[in-house]
Amino acid sequence: MTSSQKIALALAGVGKIARDQHIPSCEEGRDFDIKAAISRNGKIEGAENFESYDAFLENRKDIRAISLCTPPEVRFEMAKKAIAAGLDVLMEKPPAATIGEAQALAEMAELAGVVLFATWHSRFANGVEPAREWLSTKKINSVTITWKEDVRRWHPGQAWIWEAGGFGVFDPGINALSILTAIIPGQTIVEKASLSFPSNRQQPIAASLQMRSAAGAPISAEFDWRQEGPQTWDIVVETDKGTLRLAKGGAELYIDGKLTVEGPDREYARIYTRFAELVRARKSDADYQPLRLVADAFLTGERHEVEAFIE
Repeated sequence: MTSSQKIALALAGVGKIARDQHIPSCEEGRDFDIKAAISRNGKIEGAENFESYDAFLENRKDIRAISLCTPPEVRFEMAKKAIAAGLDVLMEKPPAATIGEAQALAEMAELAGVVLFATWHSRFANGVEPAREWLSTKKINSVTITWKEDVRRWHPGQAWIWEAGGFGVFDPGINALSILTAIIPGQTIVEKASLSFPSNRQQPIAASLQMRSAAGAPISAEFDWRQEGPQTWDIVVETDKGTLRLAKGGAELYIDGKLTVEGPDREYARIYTRFAELVRARKSDADYQPLRLVADAFLTGERHEVEAFIE
């Protein structure tokens, strides 16, 4: 395959995130051509559409890459079958429902010689890589994460996010954790957590985490799905040489209050550029530290019941 050839791609799960991000990124990019779609409800114009995943695998052996945009609780079996069929696999975040599933897929991909890309779209926001570079020469004193949004606005009618394996408020919160683990060197350690569960839901609607970096810097995180009005996605890092703030989910970077990086949203376009690089280089990229932090939050967290959530 030459760098000028588009990679034939299948997309599984034609829902909101696929239509909002994955499909436009592929159509506007130079690397992928969506040749097939697998969904019980959605279809992609110009692609061959399948309701059955097994039927796709049986009938489109010419396609060698797949993007899994389904909820995480069904992704393991789909990824497992794709790897067994020799397909290179891109997984929407979070890549799996458990760390065990994620690690098993990484081992399967390595044995099969296929590419596995566990995406964390927020790491591809405009300010994240410049933030990592700026922090690489600084001593980090503390990190404060404030990630508050309105679940009714971003996940209307999506019952799966409240069910076992649905992550609850950690569905957006893991985006902050993915940025944190990209810009802070070494492993991050969860020390304690407080989790707020609506009385009628299986997953938390809010969470407070106390963590520390490998070097010992304190890290606090506040996640809340009940935010009305302006939404808040901020990470503030205090260092020995100034203050860094990533705002709007990493889209904007401020150094000592001065805006230094901004621009249009290119997160998913960069994801597919990265996937193409991995496919052509035959390399995988599967970092599961954000998923591990969520698991550790549940392990260390104190559970508190709050009022029922009504949409």
